Amino acid sequence: MPAPRSLADDLRSRDDDALADLLVSRPDLAAPVPGDTASLAARASTRVSTQRAVDRLTTPQLQVLEALVALVGSASEVVALPALVRACGAPRARVLPHLRRLQALALVWGPDAALRPVRTAADLLGPTPAGLGATLREALGTRSPARVRELAEDLGLPSAGDPVADLDAVAALLSDPERLRDVLDGAPPASRDLLDRLTWGPPTGAVAGADRAVRTADATSPLEWLLARGLLAAAGPGHVVLPREVAVALRGGAVLAGLEDEPPPLTASSSSTSAARRPSLVDGAAAGQAAEAVRLVESLLTTWSAAPPPVLRAGGLGVRELKRLGDRLEVDGEQAAFWAELARAAGLVGDDGEADAAWAPTPASDDWLALGVPQRWAELALAWLRTSRVPGLVGEKDARGTARTALSDDLDRTSAAPVRRMVLEALATLEPGTGASEAALLERVRWLAPRRSGALAPRLVAWALREGAWLGVLGLGALAAHGRALLETDPAGVLAEHLPEPVEQVLLQADLTAVAPGPLVREVALELGLVADVDSRGGATVYRFTPSSVRRAMDVGRSAEDVLAFLRRASATPVPQALEVLVRDVARRHGRLRVGVASSYLRSDDEAALAEVLTARAAAPLRLRRLAPTVAAAQADPATVLEVLRAMGLAPAVEGGDGDVVLRAPSARRTPPRQVPRPVTGDPPAPGPGQVDAVVAGLRSGDTEAVRRAEAEADGRGGPPELTATDPASALAALRDAASAGRAVWVGMSDAAGRLTVRQLSPVAVDGGLVTALDAESGQVRTMSVHRISGVALA
Repeated sequence: MPAPRSLADDLRSRDDDALADLLVSRPDLAAPVPGDTASLAARASTRVSTQRAVDRLTTPQLQVLEALVALVGSASEVVALPALVRACGAPRARVLPHLRRLQALALVWGPDAALRPVRTAADLLGPTPAGLGATLREALGTRSPARVRELAEDLGLPSAGDPVADLDAVAALLSDPERLRDVLDGAPPASRDLLDRLTWGPPTGAVAGADRAVRTADATSPLEWLLARGLLAAAGPGHVVLPREVAVALRGGAVLAGLEDEPPPLTASSSSTSAARRPSLVDGAAAGQAAEAVRLVESLLTTWSAAPPPVLRAGGLGVRELKRLGDRLEVDGEQAAFWAELARAAGLVGDDGEADAAWAPTPASDDWLALGVPQRWAELALAWLRTSRVPGLVGEKDARGTARTALSDDLDRTSAAPVRRMVLEALATLEPGTGASEAALLERVRWLAPRRSGALAPRLVAWALREGAWLGVLGLGALAAHGRALLETDPAGVLAEHLPEPVEQVLLQADLTAVAPGPLVREVALELGLVADVDSRGGATVYRFTPSSVRRAMDVGRSAEDVLAFLRRASATPVPQALEVLVRDVARRHGRLRVGVASSYLRSDDEAALAEVLTARAAAPLRLRRLAPTVAAAQADPATVLEVLRAMGLAPAVEGGDGDVVLRAPSARRTPPRQVPRPVTGDPPAPGPGQVDAVVAGLRSGDTEAVRRAEAEADGRGGPPELTATDPASALAALRDAASAGRAVWVGMSDAAGRLTVRQLSPVAVDGGLVTALDAESGQVRTMSVHRISGVALA
């Protein structure tokens, strides 16, 4: 089979499985569906698509690509595999897997005897791939013919009278390690020191008067000694550059100092003892924290269901509301932001869309609450693993100097989810119960994604470890069994193995407390949480009964008999007399004071109780005024009156217009149905297997049709073909391929008057959006904008 002449030819020669692998690895190539492999190649060569692919390379893959780009720039348009292996400084068996991956990604094409990087990939690596500077021809090509001739003569080379030939001879000498060694034998030590500093990059240095004309006979300094022999070249008046071929020769013929194809080791931190932990301890600690994570999110939903916090005008959650949430959950502001963000990422809370918008639970939260603890945790953990939100940025200033708020739009980072997954996958490679230091994990992340990790990577790694511990994915610094399952199988099933069975009964104590020896079933936990407050948590949860907690149950309609009947069912011990007295006493006093609407009023059949309130200093803000022995008017709304009276330790009740007590259960606020927020990835979604097969079939069909059209055009006429419309990206790719292969093309373009013409051109250079080509009809070189080109076809 003949060698492919372009990336399109290379792709056309691949089998269906290889094309499918390319489309899965680079999903942006599949949408919209390309018409044929020429269109696929054009899209794969665009800057945006190529950058996505290059940014996802690992360190050794990027090194091999840089080595190939450096060789192509310093030698010829193609590189043979043996030369690439030598440039990488590693055995063929270590280089080949990374090269094959680059070929599979369509970043490199051609047979092993003639490898080529995609031009766009070479452009993305910048002017100094692998720390190498401009080639000798680029660095010295700006010299006048006379200076090129003088350089050749100073190196002992006979001048051919042609500056191009003289420059080729100079390049051949200085890129030969043996001949270069002969030249350097007479170098002053200081000149060698200068070369040593530039050999492994960066290849440029700041020097005054770098473009001075110097002959060997006139050189008086170490720098001039190098300039006179072409070992350094001027890169403008104030900088010198070490030519690429010279650097490679100084590196002993290698481009890379070494191929970093082994990931950095994961070492435990000096302060960590996680390496000595038994896996059972890690799993138990993480499981306990996982149950706590579920409880915290449930508490958040309960809180926001009763009192949804407002959405800020600019979006997000206010600082005071975040602090209020932290106080309710008994966590600091950083954790409060994390739990709020996690609940939103899981689709459990959202903006209710009202005129006075508020953050409230979604209908999906009710489905979540109906699940068991392991299933609820699994949904939270998966949402955390996938989300692009970075709660750690809350409170920091943005570019405008404004503090970022939780749930605002400014917390998405495309690298967040990949770094989070890389951290967990790195920990999963260790023995169960073993942890790794933050520094070691950061090095692993940078090795896996050298171009994608970015400046935020150290903080993303730290946040991944901290949030993973809060969520119960990690325990005692190591990845738990259910954390490993999160990456591949059923995390809920694995977590269930490490959680205690929920209990249905508590132990009532004489000191007005109840001890829950394990996690309570949801129904008991909800009712107990209504009549008692949590006093402490740990291996067992301690609840405390107080007048205010019992009154809370009375406020939503529970009677004394209701409360006591529940306690008898839910307790493994008899109800202590002190607790029964407390319940009946609160019930007797509940509603002794009645609050109604005038503006609002206060009524009580107990004149002494009303008089006590009227004279109390704490009631002064209500501006109470007695209207009758048992009635007082208040200059405040009923909610404020209730709040003040309850703060005084009283047990008021709300009454309606008919004088009966109004029992109000807290309203459960819900948003309309909401979609789960989609992570910001910068990539289109990966195509499914069926879609990939359809795209590959479409490519084959498009290629067949393109051949049929070409044959029909060849049989019908010898002049220019009827060109079909071509988008700018496809036109650029076709022109680059033609320039690389030295092929002529038919180009449809519009002239200054807007008339469409078809010309046969031989592209010479394609730079940015401009094309330079030889016009076959006029024999002149033309430069045109690609946006004037309507179609391209091979001549």
